[in-house]
Amino acid sequence: MPLSEHEQQQLDQIERALYTEDPKFASNVRGAKLSKPSRSRRLQGGVLAVVGLGLLLGGLVIPLRVAEIPIVSVVGFVVMFVGVVLTITALRAGSQDEAESAKGGATKGRAKSPLAKRMEDRLRKRFDDR
Repeated sequence: MPLSEHEQQQLDQIERALYTEDPKFASNVRGAKLSKPSRSRRLQGGVLAVVGLGLLLGGLVIPLRVAEIPIVSVVGFVVMFVGVVLTITALRAGSQDEAESAKGGATKGRAKSPLAKRMEDRLRKRFDDR
């Protein structure tokens, strides 16, 4: 079930407060990304897709079959599929990173909101009680 607009705003507010207060912890909690998708990763995906297409079509010419299944064509399809998925994920991740950096840049230097302070106090109380 998607979040309402109000809930999404609160979540964004908490996230921004966490990033401004402790960026190292926030990056650890967020999860490690391999690296920012680069132009070379998109290029690699495109090359893999073209090579896979070549293998797919080459499987029609090469008579290598097991149980009437053209093995070269199947391998070509898998290579092509991986190349397309790699390219699409690199494009999506690149656009998401740009959006996140734009969000983060606009919120630097702001004071903590009352909601963030309340959430922080509640979190501290939980850990102090243990």
